[in-house]
Amino acid sequence: MKILVTGGDGMLGSALLRRLAAGVDGGPAPEASGIDLPDGDLTDAAVAAGLVARHAPDWIIHCAAWTDVDGAEARFDDAMAANGQATANLAMAASAAGSGFTYISTDYVFDGRGRGGDLDAGYDEDDALAPVNRYGLTKAAGEAHVRELDTPWQIVRTSWLFGDGRVNFPKTIRRLLGERETLQVVDDQRGCPTYADDLAEVLALLVSGRHRGIFHATNRGECSWYDLARETAAACGADPDRIRPCTSAQFPRPAARPACSILRSRRLEEAGCPPRPAWQDAVRRYVARLEAGQVGHP
Repeated sequence: MKILVTGGDGMLGSALLRRLAAGVDGGPAPEASGIDLPDGDLTDAAVAAGLVARHAPDWIIHCAAWTDVDGAEARFDDAMAANGQATANLAMAASAAGSGFTYISTDYVFDGRGRGGDLDAGYDEDDALAPVNRYGLTKAAGEAHVRELDTPWQIVRTSWLFGDGRVNFPKTIRRLLGERETLQVVDDQRGCPTYADDLAEVLALLVSGRHRGIFHATNRGECSWYDLARETAAACGADPDRIRPCTSAQFPRPAARPACSILRSRRLEEAGCPPRPAWQDAVRRYVARLEAGQVGHP
């Protein structure tokens, strides 16, 4: 199986390429290649088609994306080009080549109020989309292009992603704990933290099984950003009580943030995916790698 990973130099793409290199389901490693910005602009349909033709993949995993949530408010056209048009171009190229296609999406395609206005209910795979901000609009546009494919496709929504990279929430909390005595972190937004290495494991399973449809893939459990910060502190050997709760209103941002980012999963279990590790376990593993200097900086 030949797999093409877009955004191969990024947090998720690099984790996925490492995972694929280890083989899938005890079998040989697929022939996996990664592409990123230096290889070409995916918002150009001819460039996207050329890259797909050159690599001739059986499956494309589209990890490349505009991820600057606040920046999407001011630069909506650029964000839509990166998340909407680039996805459309790749989907068209995948259809022409007969390639399967996996699109990485986000909890921000929902309205942030929870199913039926119940913040504890979260969202199922088939709940109606109502993006909470402009970034969410661009990711929903990408989903719409994928749903039109006549080749096998997957939409994999995830949330609160962290892993190898220059910036992510646990890494930032660890740094700030070394600079300040106390930190204020919002306690009125709830979601499901996701370790890129664990998400890569799920993606490898989904692609190897050629499963089709929409999937929610996060680590097990849910928490607030405040809870996640306290767990990070504990994993770093710091006193969790140095983390103080606050409201979103105390830290306004250009883009609205959802109060509820909880993604409920059913389809992964139907596809035979084993239970994912708890988010607390994922944080401890990641911080241990940070402490040991084992984390790369793509």
